[in-house]
Amino acid sequence: MAHPQMFDDDDPQLARLRKAALSLPEAQEKTSHGRPAFFTKKIFAHFGGTRKLVTGGMEQHPQALLILPDPMDAEVLMERPDAFVPMYLGPTGWIGLELETLDENDLSDLLTDSYRNTAPAGVIRKLSAKD
Repeated sequence: MAHPQMFDDDDPQLARLRKAALSLPEAQEKTSHGRPAFFTKKIFAHFGGTRKLVTGGMEQHPQALLILPDPMDAEVLMERPDAFVPMYLGPTGWIGLELETLDENDLSDLLTDSYRNTAPAGVIRKLSAKD
């Protein structure tokens, strides 16, 4: 059974994310589990996520950026008031941040770090050549 679409294709925060994510070498977009995902061989960013509350309920973050940072960076990022551990992906090191709180430089840096943590070495070399 396919997941329902959980985003507005005209969302300005999604447009910001698309522009930054798709500027990375060989980056592509697909819809995964009802939300936009950006990938090379593996996904390096998601648009939108859900956090499971200790009460058992769920809290939606429809305009969040989900990334896979380095573990040392994740500790620092989790100190931000807009950070959360997303359901399903959180146990493997992914974190969520509200896109509206990120300026363009932060967005680019976070995406690039997650990209470096997931992309094949040959693709990462293209990123280094781009810089």
